[in-house]
Amino acid sequence: MAILEGFACGPFQTNAYLLACSDTQKGVFIDPAPESCDLLTRAATGYEMEAILLTHSHWDHIADVKKLKRSFALPLYVHPADSENVRTPGSDGLPLLIPVEGVEPDHDLVDGQILEVGELRLRVIHTPGHSPGGVCFYLEKEKILISGDTLFKGSIGNLSFPTADPSAMWKSLKKLEELPPETRVYSGHGPSTSIGVESWLPQAKELFS
Repeated sequence: MAILEGFACGPFQTNAYLLACSDTQKGVFIDPAPESCDLLTRAATGYEMEAILLTHSHWDHIADVKKLKRSFALPLYVHPADSENVRTPGSDGLPLLIPVEGVEPDHDLVDGQILEVGELRLRVIHTPGHSPGGVCFYLEKEKILISGDTLFKGSIGNLSFPTADPSAMWKSLKKLEELPPETRVYSGHGPSTSIGVESWLPQAKELFS
């Protein structure tokens, strides 16, 4: 069974997550937002943490990566299209509202890749649009999608940012539209939702372009 704890942190209330396998007590951190390190560290008590995963590289999703790596000595995974912005935060053209330390990623995330966390299997879905290296993490058996800033309850990620690509976003949302409607969606900001609730997905381009 999957254990998923979320913490809304920082100036944009970015959701940082701890995902763990209840059978093996192994876990990962996802998107360590500003001011999330202490909360995630406490939540990790009793778990064997194995990695830090990033849905994308915008500063509000990576601000506490350096602190977590320093505390846990964990490998960092990010899609290669976003890796430079992890090394040099702000190189994507977004102004940094707080100081963010750069970190060298350890591993690439690849579309279709399967990451194992104990008995959990996370499939990487490359979902560019909000950022070039945006990804979602899909747990098919548990019917869970961790969507980063690709899909929110009632909305999608901002497409006005310097590295955003609206045409890529429409293709990415098509991928998510095909997931089972009961799939629970845990976003980078705001409350959870489900694929079925977001029945507007087939009309995303008309609604948001």
